[in-house]
Amino acid sequence: MEKRDIVVLGSGLSGLSAGHFIGEKCPGRDVLLIEKEGRPGGAIQSFSQDGYHAEWGPHGFLNNTPESLKILADTGLDQEMMTAPLGDFRRFICFKGGLEPLPQSPKMLLTTPLLSAAGKLRLLADLWKKPKDAPQTISDWARYRFGSGVLPMVDVAVTGTFAGDPDRLSIDAVMPGVRQLEKENGSVLRGLKNKKKMGGDVRKLPAMINFPQGMERLIEVLAERQEIRRNTCITKIKKNDFWELKFEGGALQCRTLVVALPVNSSLQLLSHLSPPPVSSIPGARIVNVVLGFSDMGQIPRGFGYLAPEKEKRFAMGAMFTSHMFPGRCPEGIVMIEALVGGRRHPERLDLSDDELVNKVCEDLGALMNITGKPVFSRVLRPASEIPQLEMDHPALLTWRRDMEESFEGLHICGFGWDGIGMNDMIKSSARAASDIAAGKAGEAGQAPVKPVYF
Repeated sequence: MEKRDIVVLGSGLSGLSAGHFIGEKCPGRDVLLIEKEGRPGGAIQSFSQDGYHAEWGPHGFLNNTPESLKILADTGLDQEMMTAPLGDFRRFICFKGGLEPLPQSPKMLLTTPLLSAAGKLRLLADLWKKPKDAPQTISDWARYRFGSGVLPMVDVAVTGTFAGDPDRLSIDAVMPGVRQLEKENGSVLRGLKNKKKMGGDVRKLPAMINFPQGMERLIEVLAERQEIRRNTCITKIKKNDFWELKFEGGALQCRTLVVALPVNSSLQLLSHLSPPPVSSIPGARIVNVVLGFSDMGQIPRGFGYLAPEKEKRFAMGAMFTSHMFPGRCPEGIVMIEALVGGRRHPERLDLSDDELVNKVCEDLGALMNITGKPVFSRVLRPASEIPQLEMDHPALLTWRRDMEESFEGLHICGFGWDGIGMNDMIKSSARAASDIAAGKAGEAGQAPVKPVYF
């Protein structure tokens, strides 16, 4: 039987990042990545047609995570990347049939029309509201701490990241750092103030990163530096003195196993070793409606807009892609990517491409007075789902920790475990590599306080 030292299951961003950091932290050790598909990258894939460039998956990541910045520096991609600073571009929220800028600072919260005078005063109740220990959804937590007036803004924060439902997502799973800040200081606002006093910069806005060729460029560069065995689907995992991985037509053994797969794929392979609290977690699927217009309408300068459920819009939101990253479409054209579906409206994915384009155009016409027909349209339908970190997720994280402590040489990271952002996956993979280098089981460490950037 073939024997390897370290095997990483999956060559999406998590697997590639794990392989990269293991190579750096464990020089001289043999590392093999195993990928069931014919291409690496998982959900990260770029689209190009007739001078238009879009994304099947994530549209970028923020430059505020050391592990991600290190990968860029290690690969030389810091010399290729394009940046769109959040401080230079605004995001908007659908509000009473129009678009309003989303507040990016406490001062803006005090002047925004999104909150009534009573709603602004209610924010201050956070200072004396005692933290609740009981599990809460994001909606319940936000309503308790800040009042119902903030719920539309909370809604779009969740829509813009998870395509999810704040009435179902767990605050402890999605924002563990904020919960920790709340519990340690008795108040989120007080915690942010104390963090600032201790030298933490809670106001500086980061930038969104992409590449001229699209996000797939990151995958190409990471993949070309690593050994990847493609078109190999692992069907069973056994643990004796070594890890034994079975696949069609063969098997191999390894001393250290990194399962860098989406949560549900990980559960399918590992649940027979120790039953998890749930057999799977929900997912949200979306479609990306890519449109090019010669009619500029009244598109504001910014990243795009998000639509809370109460506004009854068809699209969850739209990105003004050509504003963010020049060169994404032909000269004289504005390019917009609208996202449809999500956890609350999976039925919309059943519509035809023409129906999707027409309904999105109705939204754009009503919100930004774009009346002309698009000169380009393409509907991208990713097969992958966005993991939803709902109320069972904290128990699943406890199970993962127990698995890593119980089975020597096992490390679990991947899409949906510690979040769904690219930075989340890179950071989790770096943690796994550090644990391997130190010869210890996985440790969650202190949850970072992730600011909410609309």
